[in-house]
Amino acid sequence: MNESPTTPASVDSRPLVLVGMMGAGKTTVGRRLAARLGRRFVDADRELEQRCGVPIATIFELEGEEGFRRRERALLGELLALPDIVLATGGGVVLAEENRRLLHERGWVIYLKAAAPDLWQRLRRDRTRPLLRTENPRERIAQLLAQREPLYESVAHCTITSVHQPVEELVAPIIDALPESLQPAR
Repeated sequence: MNESPTTPASVDSRPLVLVGMMGAGKTTVGRRLAARLGRRFVDADRELEQRCGVPIATIFELEGEEGFRRRERALLGELLALPDIVLATGGGVVLAEENRRLLHERGWVIYLKAAAPDLWQRLRRDRTRPLLRTENPRERIAQLLAQREPLYESVAHCTITSVHQPVEELVAPIIDALPESLQPAR
């Protein structure tokens, strides 16, 4: 007998996926969420760097954004096949329609929503982000957010606003929003 994707056994192990802009807190929140739920944490960008042996900035320099996005798409399919993980994605993962479909179908997606001024405050000293290496990084953040926000919203099963609260104040509402089949044993 084939098990359908909606039976409790398969739903329970489906990845929890954090999407949102760079600087929204996906990695920090993802680590804490994974610890609270007894799941393994995976950061998609770090995984890609490990596999390629170079930082993302180097991939951008050598292959451009298109080359990076191609690698990101290939990796996403693999990561979404892993059971019982919390996955922090890169901020631009939602740009590809195929990725949006995979995220929504294979994972339970949490959109960490942050406003452009908050993102700027968090990222203003970060020199490692290729997409912020522009004349006006503050404006670039606003442009990227305007482009991506509808895409984050389209894949999200739940949206949590990330401002200046402690990490635990982001993790608790995520856990409360999880469907019963994904809730930790109490």
